[in-house]
Amino acid sequence: MRIALVSMPWHLLATPSLPLGILQAQTGRCRGQHEVRLHFVNLRWAEYLYEVTRGAITPHDYEYVANIGVWHGMGDWVFTSALYGTPHWRRERFRTHLAENGIDPGKSEAMAEHAADFVATLAREIVATEPDVIGFSSTFQQNVPSLAMARVVKELAPDIPVLFGGGNCDAPMGAALQRNFPFVDYVISGEAERSYVEFIDHLDGVLPAEEVSGLSWSTKDGDTVTNPPGAPQPMDEVPCPDYDSYFSTLGKSPVTSFVKPTLLYEAARGCWWGEKHTCTFCGLNGLTMKFRARSPEHVRRHLQELVERHRILDIVAVDNILDMAYLRTLLPELAAADMDLNFYYEVKSNLGEADIAMLRSAGLVHIQPGIENLSSDVLKIMNKGVHATQNVRLLRMCEEHDVTVDWNYLYGFPGEREDHYTPVVDQFPALVHLQPPAGAVRILLERYSPYFQRPELGFPRRRPASLYDHVYDLPEAELHDLVYQFDTPAAGIEEAAATRLRTAIETWRDHYAASSLVLRHDDQDAPIIVDRRVGWPAREIRLEPGAPAAVYEALRTPRNPRALRQRLAAEGHDREAAEIGSWLRAWKDQGLVFEEADRFVALATNRPSIKRDAHAGAMPYASEHVPAGG
Repeated sequence: MRIALVSMPWHLLATPSLPLGILQAQTGRCRGQHEVRLHFVNLRWAEYLYEVTRGAITPHDYEYVANIGVWHGMGDWVFTSALYGTPHWRRERFRTHLAENGIDPGKSEAMAEHAADFVATLAREIVATEPDVIGFSSTFQQNVPSLAMARVVKELAPDIPVLFGGGNCDAPMGAALQRNFPFVDYVISGEAERSYVEFIDHLDGVLPAEEVSGLSWSTKDGDTVTNPPGAPQPMDEVPCPDYDSYFSTLGKSPVTSFVKPTLLYEAARGCWWGEKHTCTFCGLNGLTMKFRARSPEHVRRHLQELVERHRILDIVAVDNILDMAYLRTLLPELAAADMDLNFYYEVKSNLGEADIAMLRSAGLVHIQPGIENLSSDVLKIMNKGVHATQNVRLLRMCEEHDVTVDWNYLYGFPGEREDHYTPVVDQFPALVHLQPPAGAVRILLERYSPYFQRPELGFPRRRPASLYDHVYDLPEAELHDLVYQFDTPAAGIEEAAATRLRTAIETWRDHYAASSLVLRHDDQDAPIIVDRRVGWPAREIRLEPGAPAAVYEALRTPRNPRALRQRLAAEGHDREAAEIGSWLRAWKDQGLVFEEADRFVALATNRPSIKRDAHAGAMPYASEHVPAGG
């Protein structure tokens, strides 16, 4: 059997398709012998635009739509004319939506002029390879491009079965796809490794459709049937992805000079925190929250194979959260191997100093730690399980170890108040030497999140997000099953407080690169804080040796005044609470400590940092490969 697997726009150009890489490797587990051909139509689209416009639309324009457009239906809209056969389909709605949200359309409208011709050309090419089945991997903005291609394929070759799978196909979205678009014959919901093999065996005549896990399909009477999902896949049974076809295709591409490739790797699925305390806003892992991680031996071997085979050291882990056991197993082994990796990883924010040092030595130099807010009250509403001072401590430690931090400041939670924000925002000027958030974002209502599943938590009124009004031509009831994002009346702080928050973050971002606050020692080993933060006087603040210096050192770990006094007494410095309180107040006035909910944390770093552009490749609060959790 000849199998065609397709990755449509708007998968990022610089990363191979992890789903296609896994399924390519997984095909060998089918009962029959099959030939697989991968089609990286995302690369072909970038090439096509560059050539047909004689360089006016570049891969950089593609990346803009791929990254910014995901929250506004921009990339999907580009292909609506190809899906519906109508030039400029709902263009005015598209323009209005972007204008209302202050979004630059980039060159999306110019791209849309070429979408139908491109889809027709590529559909003919794929059909010409005479596949026995065509499978589309659809996540985020790949849905409408994939549907457009599937429609034309079925017009050219009605007998070729068309299969959809991926993040856009989780229940009930997959069944809605199969129900509303008759040219989609089958949809797999959930993890596809086992289901894909079962499906190919079904087409091969050795397994009935009813036994394919998570499969949506139509009976002879036209009714949609959805099979129960399969059990979560043990991670050591998931093969190392095969990226040979992607790199071969990229190496021959006219746009290869625009692309700096990065490897994608998956060591774990689910979320160990979310199994017991799902973050209220997080829509990840709706079907598979159970946390599973590969054995360290598998991860190390896979990474070695991928790096040596493709000669690339930049790796993005698509895991929702780092397996904490890796801090004692995998990461020391990676550090000892000295592979010089440049790893991007999602982690929890309550890591310790030894943990951050281990991340850095193992090559995890770019992290998304799920900080999301600096108010403990709001973090409680989120169910994050951390104190705000722990988040600030993490920022300080990452500054000390030159670890780049990706984070956004989230707001808009039911039950939050302006007084949760005011005392924190007032302290932002003291934090300007630490890595700022990329911006402030009002939360979205995401399918599978506790806020979506339990309307009583604060979002009882909801409808499919307005961005889908210029993407799909479906009744609202069908959209409700099909889409991932929903509109709901705003909760939490009013817009005036949100504007103050955003403005303060912009100032923080402007001042970060030129700011430092470093604790060093003079010739007599007396501690001196050298302040070179923008907005503060250039100064050197000498800490009195003895109890004051001991208190500041103790505040490298967040503590309240009572715990500080106990710590001092244990070290032989028995001081009154009033005296300790006076030091803390003075240090807060000088911007040397951060206070939140009666806990303090020291802000001075123990060494100057390499000032990186913390947001050169920053992802929005839901990343391109997966929505962010943490």
